[in-house]
Amino acid sequence: MNGKLKFWLPAVAVAVLAAWAFARWGPLAAGDKDQGFVTGNGRIEATEIDVAAKVAGRVSEIMVQEGEFVRAGQVLATMDTRSMQAQRDEAQARGQQAVAALAGAHAEVTLRDSDRVAAAALVEQRKSDLDAARRRLARSEVLARAGAASLQDLDDDRARVSSSQSALAAAQAQVNAAASAVNAARSQVASAQANEKAAAATVTRIESDLADTVLAAPRAGRVQYRVAQPGEVIGAGGKVLNLIDLSDVYMNFFVPEAVAGRVGLGTAVRIVLDALPGYAIPATVSYVASTAQFTPKTVETASERQKLMFRVKARIAPALLQAHLQQVKTGLPGVAWVRLDQKAPWPAELADKTVP
Repeated sequence: MNGKLKFWLPAVAVAVLAAWAFARWGPLAAGDKDQGFVTGNGRIEATEIDVAAKVAGRVSEIMVQEGEFVRAGQVLATMDTRSMQAQRDEAQARGQQAVAALAGAHAEVTLRDSDRVAAAALVEQRKSDLDAARRRLARSEVLARAGAASLQDLDDDRARVSSSQSALAAAQAQVNAAASAVNAARSQVASAQANEKAAAATVTRIESDLADTVLAAPRAGRVQYRVAQPGEVIGAGGKVLNLIDLSDVYMNFFVPEAVAGRVGLGTAVRIVLDALPGYAIPATVSYVASTAQFTPKTVETASERQKLMFRVKARIAPALLQAHLQQVKTGLPGVAWVRLDQKAPWPAELADKTVP
């Protein structure tokens, strides 16, 4: 009998210890549910931001190191801009040419318009000459019939009328040609204006690209990786640095389907990290997945439904993160305690070590 007891006692002790541990710490522990709590395992994560070059080029300088804290708007790196500066200078020169061409086109319009006015004045003169020639011809015809004028004078007056008519037609043609020249000059003005606008737009675009060669931090955070190094040539959209936003730190973990419906946005959470077991970090639920994971989408049996797990995201308050900025690290594993019953008090081991 004593031999049997010696054989079974260690096995019973191990079984009892395992049952107590599962009841105490298991995510589906009845004690957790009875006390209004559920737990899930996860890792500390943060929003990552890639600082990348908008245009292709060579990295000129990187001003920060990995692990360094940066503020929003701080210059982190610069790109080589010599090629774009040359393009900008060329575009500016073309813009000046376009301005000069526009001024010349306006002058041409003025010149052609004066030609048109002069041609119109000549038309009026030719009309007067024709009218005078016709009156002279009428008098010559009367005199010729009375025998007071020679036939030669009559023929000369008729020739003078015909010549005046031709001169008037030529003057009118000059007016039409001058009007066409004015329209052509105005078209040149429109073309020169378009060229000027295109040159100005090109300068603006290049200056915008030049501004984008200065890579600044879009928000405050910490440099996680230097993806590129000074002197490297990267393509458009090539990553130079990777930042983590320490104002948006959270833990993703999973809870079973049986309690997922009781986890709402804003639910209180306490996170206990493996590296800091003596502290409980307060957080709140900011996301609950609408679909389950780890099992097929279509589940037929109750035993299969028990395997459904839902992803939950618990976000740490930015004010708390700011107060402990130097201690914030991503990738640390831990356990998230979710309080399902808002009236239930936190367990003593969590309440006593909650980070203020």
